[in-house]
Amino acid sequence: MANFSKHKSGSVNTRIRALIAGVFFVAIILIGELYFIQIVRGEEYRDRAAGQWNVLSGLFDRGTIYFTEKDDNIVSAAGLQDGYILAIEPSKIKEPGKVYKQISEITPIGESMFMEKVAKKEDPYEEIAHRITPEAQEKITALNIPGVSLYHERWRYYPGNIFASQVLGFTGYESDGTTIAGRYGIERYYNDILDKNSSESKQNLFVQIFSGVKDVVSDDSVKGDVVLTIEPKVQNLLEAKLEEVQVQYHPQMSGGIVMDPKTGAIYAMAVHPSFDPNDVSEVKNVAVFGNPLVENVFEMGSVVKPLAMAAGIDAGVVTAQTTYNDATGHVIVDGAKISNFDGKGRGTNVPMQEVLSQSLNTGMVFVMKQLGRERFSKYMLSYDLGEETGVDLPGEIHGLVDNLNSPRDVEHATASFGQGIALTPLALTRALASLGNGGVLPDPHLLKEVHYAAGLTKGYVPTGEPKRVLKKETSEAITRMLVEVVDKALLGGTVKLEHYSVAAKTGTAQISRGDGHGYYDDRYLHSFFGYFPAYDPKFVVFLFTVAPVGEKYASHTLTAPFMDLTKFLLSYYEVPPDR
Repeated sequence: MANFSKHKSGSVNTRIRALIAGVFFVAIILIGELYFIQIVRGEEYRDRAAGQWNVLSGLFDRGTIYFTEKDDNIVSAAGLQDGYILAIEPSKIKEPGKVYKQISEITPIGESMFMEKVAKKEDPYEEIAHRITPEAQEKITALNIPGVSLYHERWRYYPGNIFASQVLGFTGYESDGTTIAGRYGIERYYNDILDKNSSESKQNLFVQIFSGVKDVVSDDSVKGDVVLTIEPKVQNLLEAKLEEVQVQYHPQMSGGIVMDPKTGAIYAMAVHPSFDPNDVSEVKNVAVFGNPLVENVFEMGSVVKPLAMAAGIDAGVVTAQTTYNDATGHVIVDGAKISNFDGKGRGTNVPMQEVLSQSLNTGMVFVMKQLGRERFSKYMLSYDLGEETGVDLPGEIHGLVDNLNSPRDVEHATASFGQGIALTPLALTRALASLGNGGVLPDPHLLKEVHYAAGLTKGYVPTGEPKRVLKKETSEAITRMLVEVVDKALLGGTVKLEHYSVAAKTGTAQISRGDGHGYYDDRYLHSFFGYFPAYDPKFVVFLFTVAPVGEKYASHTLTAPFMDLTKFLLSYYEVPPDR
């Protein structure tokens, strides 16, 4: 009996310990579930508790997109707005005229549309209007009209209207007609993070614990808010300057980029004409939704010359003082005549500095020949002009640089001054940034960080090791030449800044007819790039405008906008003078 009692006592103790362990384990699971309910999915359940959940498909939910001010404060660029759907049950509307009058005095609705839907007596539900304001909802509800109902809805809202619209993009229905997703810009590129309505995990926490640590957090935890490097005041000024160009010169389009030449963080990116993502139905030409800064290529002209000149300097075949013979103002290459922009020669001993200062095509052909076709091509391709930059925007394409692989000298000659090769503005901006940052291609990007729903924040991570394309000494040499361009040559030296060094170059390119039959003789693409303070640049700015009217040269259309941006950036960011 004693042995039996002892055995029984041991069994009881074992059961008690097992029970305690079980209770403890269940408590852990419950705590975990509470964490996900209250923290990770708290907003969703608060919406349900408030009666703000559409029982059919789930209330539209999407992460916020933010801009970053220079002091690291964030401001909303794309968020959510709440309102109501006005719907009717036609069979219960007994006096349509009276009901229409009551409602239309509170919120605008079309009379013919209303009467047409009231006539559908067999339909239990007809939507009359969307985005009814909370104020209007209260007034309509107070009328207590039989057959009239209001349902909570939520939609994407862009407080800046047209502000940075080609960067942000917008949301819209997918081809299935039921799923809302990002359609262009950041909305599309980061849709998987922003879309809080998709791919919800159906596993419970118990199953997830035993399926691996990385699966413990539900799919919703990778949803969140996206913070961009776009600085609102810089973006605002860039857009204002592009609009001024549009108004004054009536080009087909204008665009611009402001970027950190070392990190590749994009402070501003804009295109004009633009659109309002709050009302895309009003847009007549859907091409405006795209971003030509990454989705289109252009023959850029003389802004390419500093890249070719830097190649010659880096290879040791020319210096700023090297001279060439430009007595005639033209050269013959493979039977083709290549002339300076004005057809005039500059003498028999023209230094390379003047090739940039006066933008001489013949001088660039000289540099190409000094390098040789193969070495010239190798340098130009090393700038990744024919590659995508990898920027976090959809639809990016690569440049068209097949002429750099041609067996003929003439294609390389024209490429040396930016004709015959077509580049995206962003790829060219990245390449030009290497001239000022010590010879390294930066990593262009718009993402600053992601704020995940689980409470974690992850900053932008560069895509790879920086690529060196030029020696540091070459960067310094070409920068000195470009500073002299601004100090002495650009509009006769009248835009020189007394206390800041600015390195810059203009470009005026012929526009291809697009049918393979040469170039227009009355249409040009104007471009302008620069970085500053020149010897330790904080900003690189690129501007372009397509087929402006009334001015032939970029120095007349884009110098003023560039200098306005330069002065603002130096002042706004309180950059110390460098001379």
